[in-house]
Amino acid sequence: MKMKKSQVILLLIAALVLGFAGAYSGVKFAQPEIGVTPNASVKESAEGNTKQGAGNLDKVAQAFALIKGNYLEGVDDKQLVEGAIEGMLATLGDPHSSYMDVETMSQFNEQIESSFEGIGAEVSMVNGVVTIVAPIKESPAEKAGLRPNDQVLTVDGESLEGLNLNEAVAKIRGEKGSEVVLEIQRKEASEPFAITITRDEIPVETVYNDIKTIDGKQTGILEVTNFSTNTAKEFIEQLNMLEGKGIEGLVIDVRGNPGGLLDVVEEMLAQFVPKDMPYIQIENQDGEKAPRYSDLAEKKPYPISVLINEGSASASEILAVAMKELGYDVVGQTSYGKGTVQQAIPLGDGSTIKLTMNKWLSPKGEWVNGKGVEPTIEVKQPEYFYTNPIVIEEPLSFDHTGETIANMQLMLSGIGYDTGRTDGYFNEKTEEAVKNFQADHALGSTGIVDEETAGLIEAKLIEQIRSGDDDQQLETALNEIYK
Repeated sequence: MKMKKSQVILLLIAALVLGFAGAYSGVKFAQPEIGVTPNASVKESAEGNTKQGAGNLDKVAQAFALIKGNYLEGVDDKQLVEGAIEGMLATLGDPHSSYMDVETMSQFNEQIESSFEGIGAEVSMVNGVVTIVAPIKESPAEKAGLRPNDQVLTVDGESLEGLNLNEAVAKIRGEKGSEVVLEIQRKEASEPFAITITRDEIPVETVYNDIKTIDGKQTGILEVTNFSTNTAKEFIEQLNMLEGKGIEGLVIDVRGNPGGLLDVVEEMLAQFVPKDMPYIQIENQDGEKAPRYSDLAEKKPYPISVLINEGSASASEILAVAMKELGYDVVGQTSYGKGTVQQAIPLGDGSTIKLTMNKWLSPKGEWVNGKGVEPTIEVKQPEYFYTNPIVIEEPLSFDHTGETIANMQLMLSGIGYDTGRTDGYFNEKTEEAVKNFQADHALGSTGIVDEETAGLIEAKLIEQIRSGDDDQQLETALNEIYK
């Protein structure tokens, strides 16, 4: 499927709204729904709790004065105050509640409104480790081969251990054209490996369309890469355009979409979920549930499928589970599992606290947090989609064995070079495949895999994946939609 360039998720920058699990670095925070301004009840609650905790706040003031007056070196007031706020939030043990200073908040606003610079991935803090939720489509992170659930251990050789998410994101993001080296631990790899990424500008475009002819029927495809300010408008315009062309079925693709704004996905679901069924329920601190409904009279007259994967989080999951409970197929792999709602509450000086305040539940009351949305039709991509970068400590050649060679064999097979086996033994057939690859790409046909050959194998594999020519999940969704 040929989709346009640039998905939108705000590169590693800071925090997102609705459906983000953590942060963008040029990076983005992955947190579902975040209201942008506090409502009256939030303010009243804050004031009431401040009065109740006056005694404890006196203790905080005492500590502040003690440090200011006695610490060996000079201390900045702002540093102490912001450290206290971050400390309070850290005690919650919630990766989605965080403090955003003036600079971070400014970057966050840029993420949901225009474009930003960075690597193009959304990150979250999982068990104290900075973790990729999803790379943005066509972003430097995607082109470099980053995947959902990759753990970022170091940035340019500096460990991220002990840093909060905002601090880690600040190290990852950077100006267009600059390079950053990330040390990555991947679940499938026994050892960490380094990935060098050139940062770029990430435009905020979030909806792309296509039409495929399946069994003589025109099937529309809408790929949604993020739920930001203008996404619902773009989505509805493109949906109307496809319907105007007479589509007889629709596939909504939210794979790798880390989420965004709650009201945006609500507006989109209102195009599909009839008024006799809620499209979402919001549960507050007291366990009270508030279902939300559309004004739609009836379902669309054509079949619909939704595509998800492990990088689909928050708002993507709100959409997927609602469509699933409405009776539509969900195709792919189990999603991320982000079921909480954050609100961004300004503190008056341009800084903000992003605080988890609610749960979101499916129309039938299911909470997907930590579990994800299970597809009705489970489909994995071809095995080579899940390979790891080739780590070359010494050149690989005939009669060598090991995990790295097995990984390379899968890569070569994926791009059309038959190695005869993928068990990690560098046999004559593998050597022949390497020689053929080298000959086809103007490398010396030695049959030995050095850093240059390994790098080109990886680059060609990424090209193959991004071309969409072997997208088994999409193919299944299209083939099953009319059954």
